[in-house]
Order: sequence, then structure tokens, then C-alpha cells
Amino acid sequence: MPAGSSDLLHSLHASRYPGAAVHSGPLWLFAYGSLIWRPGFEYAERARGYVQGWSRRFWQGSTDHRGQPGAPGRVLTLTPDAEAACWGVAYRLDPGSQEATLRHLDVREQGGYERHGVEFQCADGARRASWPAIMYVAAPENPDYLGPARLEEIARQVSRASGPSGSNLEYVLELHAVLAALGMADAHVAELAALLSAGPAPQTEGRRAEPEANAQPRRPAL
Repeated sequence: MPAGSSDLLHSLHASRYPGAAVHSGPLWLFAYGSLIWRPGFEYAERARGYVQGWSRRFWQGSTDHRGQPGAPGRVLTLTPDAEAACWGVAYRLDPGSQEATLRHLDVREQGGYERHGVEFQCADGARRASWPAIMYVAAPENPDYLGPARLEEIARQVSRASGPSGSNLEYVLELHAVLAALGMADAHVAELAALLSAGPAPQTEGRRAEPEANAQPRRPAL
């Protein structure tokens, strides 16, 4: 199991339960995808760093943000990788609003993601420390999981997909840009962005873009 995925996992009930107890100490959220460049919530503090034992992969299908039912986009999840470290940012949630923030995030990340505990390794300037955090991960068991594919196939799917939050292409390129700006270049993201940037401008179809932060709960199937 990747480092730090034990006690905090239990204290936060590991996944999205209505009314679940919130960790009593400072609560940190590790962001590795769109939450870096579009958090959509107030936070008390932000720190740069990484989580050990995880890799970013565009293996999760999106039918609620960057794709549509029948034409899913591909978005990030994390996959266990003992030799890897995934760089990103951690947000310390505002204690006065952290329960509301978690409810908001549970809606935003409802397309297959669940909360997981992890040990965040802070590497922000001279600041070096580690502490527990949570992150949202889409596991292979969720119904929207697409799994691995050749990078060229992923690029073709990304170039065509669009949903309520905008085009899948924007998702990849914005993420690549912010990781590069933060000095956190990720090979998987960079290679996909390079493929997409080299190709012709894609034609995408979809509803008018709404930010991930404004995602609405799905209606139950009738």
C-alpha cells in the first residue's frame, strides 16, 4: 500500500458517506489534477509537495465534466506505483467551512472518485515536513474507469471529448501548463500534451462549459 494510506483512511471513513465525521485536526487535501488550477473553494494555506507511491494516469472516464454519456473524456486518477512520486499541491481547508468544502468536493468528484488517506511530503522552498492528507482517487472498480491505452489512442479520445466543464483538450493543456509553471513536469501529462499540441485543432461538441467547481449532483436513474 502506498505510504500513509492507513489511519487517516479510517478516520475519514475512506469514502463519501453522508454525515461522515471530519478529521478533528488540520485537514489537508492533496491536489494532482484540475484542483491545482481550478480549486473552486476557499482554503487557509497551500503547500507544494508530493505523495510517494503513486503515478498520474489518464485512465478515468469523465461523463460529467470533460465528456458525455456515450462519449467520455479521459481525466486523471492515481495508480499505485511503488517507485514513483506524484507532485502537486496540498490545501489546508478552512476549519470553519471544511465540512461544507468536503460536501462540495464529494459532488464535484462524484464520477467514480473516493477519498483516500495519504502522507503528504511537503517540499515548498525551505519548508520540509510531512503530514496526513486526503485525496480523491478513482479506483479500477468504479463504473467510469477506462484503464490503460496507447497514448495515441488517449490523445484521439481527448481531442474529441467535451462536456459541461469544457473540452477535454483544455483539461490536459491547462494541467500541463500549471505543472510546468510550478516546476513539477510530469512525463505522462507532458507526452500527451505534446501529441495534442502537434495535431490539428479538434472539433468538439458539447453543452456550454460550466466549471468543475459548479458541478451539480447527478439525478438518480428513473
